[in-house]
Amino acid sequence: MSAKTPPFAAFEWTIAWRYLRARRAEGGVSVMTVISLVGVALAVFALIATLAVRSGFRSEFVDTILGSNAHATVYYSTSVTENGQTSRTIDDFADLAERLAAVPGVVGTAPLVKGQVMATSDGRNAGVEVFGIRYDDLLTIPRIAHSDRARGDITRFDEGIAIGEGVARELQASVGDRIRIISPEGARTAFGTSPRVNAYEVVYIFSAGRYDIDRTRVYLPFTEAQSFFNRDGVADEIEVMLERPEDVESMVYPLMQAAGPRAMVWTWRDSAGSFLRALDIEDNVMFIILSILVLIAAMNIISGLIMLVKNKGRDIGILRTMGLSEGSILRVFFLCGSLVGVVGTGIGVIAGCLFALYIDPIFGFVNYLSGGGVWDASIRGIYALPAELRLVDVLKAVSLSLGLSFIVTIFPARRAARMNPVEALRYE
Repeated sequence: MSAKTPPFAAFEWTIAWRYLRARRAEGGVSVMTVISLVGVALAVFALIATLAVRSGFRSEFVDTILGSNAHATVYYSTSVTENGQTSRTIDDFADLAERLAAVPGVVGTAPLVKGQVMATSDGRNAGVEVFGIRYDDLLTIPRIAHSDRARGDITRFDEGIAIGEGVARELQASVGDRIRIISPEGARTAFGTSPRVNAYEVVYIFSAGRYDIDRTRVYLPFTEAQSFFNRDGVADEIEVMLERPEDVESMVYPLMQAAGPRAMVWTWRDSAGSFLRALDIEDNVMFIILSILVLIAAMNIISGLIMLVKNKGRDIGILRTMGLSEGSILRVFFLCGSLVGVVGTGIGVIAGCLFALYIDPIFGFVNYLSGGGVWDASIRGIYALPAELRLVDVLKAVSLSLGLSFIVTIFPARRAARMNPVEALRYE
């Protein structure tokens, strides 16, 4: 009979299913089965939910960097002017921008004037960083020009000033209000340099999706910023936007070649690389920890299966005397354990995917129950808890859970298959 029986025949599935749903009074371990199933489901759910949140956080962080900052910045090293002063400004910024724009892979360049100032409005103060930029160049910054939470009219940029949502909140300013910016590097007189104070109308309020950007960034028209910071006819740096920002490392050398010997290049990976590497390390550590959680849940299957083998000793002896081979017995109990792993994994995958897809209402409900303030943007950097459900993460969780479930099931199944039918029926 054993030679003619195909692996995982219908009767083997039938026996395994009857053992799984048997009540404890009948020698089954249904309670232990349920506990094992719930444990596997919760472990897989936790793994998928964590991977989705980590992927979403990383994607949102990188998107806010690329959507509100230059992919690469070109600036000049320090040089000594004719009167003996040091300078890092770019005199030929128009020509430099054209040369950089001609580099294959570059989609846009923008000369920039930068400076740190104090912004004031109705007695409220905030330290901000001013970016002097041309209107057409401002429109190429997605998170600034096309902000979902923007207020005001960006087309009036040349008539006033654009400020971040956090700056507006700090100064309690809105569109149409006038704010003053104060720079210690003002007009040069015979008695020294006096602070420069100018007032501008707020024509546009943006949100880049990052707390630190919204809290500190202000945009001024390029020519106005040149005048305000004593940069007449020069720029501080050239912002470069790339067609493939993820390949920015391969663009450094071509950009430096086009910019000349004094040029230096600073990329978005240089500014955020350490944080991204920390995220990678944390992702790996979290996956290992949650993998251990899945292993612990799978170990419950062993406990239940050992109890099942012990309770079904008489049945095993009878089945062996009827002609079932060791392989058939092994497959019966392997099915008992693996079915728990498969069903638990399926439930965990569904729950984890639903959590990732509906994270916003779930998080809103949790925030409501806790009275608010669960997510502090000033600490996290972004305004909401994101989640990105990726197929590779789901497949990793499923493979890990099923693999561990199948492996741990083999050992008690082999014990059942090797049970001596005579010993099993001796005391029956």
